Amino acid sequence: MCPFCYIGKRNYEVALRQFEGRDQVEVEWRSFQLDPTIPKDSPVKENVFQYLADKKGIPYEQSAKMHERVIEMAKNAGLDYRFDRAIVANSFDAHRMIQLAKSRGLGDAAEERLFHAYFTEGKDFGDHETLIMIGEEIGLSEEEIRSALVSPLYAEKVEQDIQEADEIGIQGVPFFVFDRKFAVSGAQPPDHFLQALHRSFSEWEKVNRVIGQVGEEGAVCKPGEDCQ
Repeated sequence: MCPFCYIGKRNYEVALRQFEGRDQVEVEWRSFQLDPTIPKDSPVKENVFQYLADKKGIPYEQSAKMHERVIEMAKNAGLDYRFDRAIVANSFDAHRMIQLAKSRGLGDAAEERLFHAYFTEGKDFGDHETLIMIGEEIGLSEEEIRSALVSPLYAEKVEQDIQEADEIGIQGVPFFVFDRKFAVSGAQPPDHFLQALHRSFSEWEKVNRVIGQVGEEGAVCKPGEDCQ
């Protein structure tokens, strides 16, 4: 539900494409709820403009005006934000599905599809049938999605991520952590992410030296095996 998270994702991806060590970078998404007080299965479906207007006690038109800068930021990142369509919903079960997707190596695909579904298509990810449709699109099965959406295991994984964020002092998102040593807060421009990648990767290489091999492997003897 965080508009800056999708923008930050895009800017990070621009930086990663420019980073020469990108093949050794693994991205892991973590759960974080902006507003856990949003009721599940609420009969009232608000768009983002109405949600903010109600929360701040301001006119709908003023809320729409406040989002213009965010829409422009998204456009500059190549994204089409339609806040008039975006349906505000409790995100906990969507995070459950993301945790399932992570366990299948589809975490990034799940994040990308959910971001687009929410900000551009106006999909209601508080609705289980919508989550099942989205999950199937990225390669998950209906059976495993339905199971995950009621599973205490995936609920616990979501809670663990939220607790860890609290323990290290994360109070807002997006928040990018590099090798648990460096952090970038907010939807920064690509060059900020590129600097973080270079710095963290340089530190990582000092203790994780990888020796490059030139040519094919020749005749060798290996422990416990015949010499070949």
